[in-house]
Amino acid sequence: MTDAPSKTEPPDLTDFSELLEQLFDDARGEILGTLFYLVGNIEDARDALQETFLKCWRKRQELSDITNLRAWVFRVALNTGRDFRKTAWNRRRQSLAEDAVMVSTAESPDSGLVQDEQIQRLQHAVRQLRAEEQEVFLLRQNGELTYEEIAQTTSLPIGTVKTRMRTAIRQLRQSVGDLS
Repeated sequence: MTDAPSKTEPPDLTDFSELLEQLFDDARGEILGTLFYLVGNIEDARDALQETFLKCWRKRQELSDITNLRAWVFRVALNTGRDFRKTAWNRRRQSLAEDAVMVSTAESPDSGLVQDEQIQRLQHAVRQLRAEEQEVFLLRQNGELTYEEIAQTTSLPIGTVKTRMRTAIRQLRQSVGDLS
């Protein structure tokens, strides 16, 4: 019985390209939502999303070393969002309320207005969180990452992640009251 010699072949970029494209297709909304809260407006969030994809695409040959692709992509998105936030003063900034109309699926116009107002209050409350709590909250809510994945993504101890999440939830409950 002869064992075949092991070869160290370069990874097949086609497979990694497909994996990356599929992940971005599946998680586009969550990543965009996370970036929106980080950078403060939808135009910059879209630009950051595109930049995130490009950064990931350029590193696709390294994907074989990554154990959790979704967490890695969200980490790249967080870092990109932080970069955009740091340079935001160079760009025109508008809040979501100013540049997008909220569409409601509610039956009556009154309940639609109430729902839109609640959404705006919640968005404002999330933007008021400290950056550390905001990132953990968004990764959990928008990214649907587990606490372990968030710890891996942010390079934080899991206890710190849980503490930041508890702080974020407590502050959001205080800000929006009965909406939570």
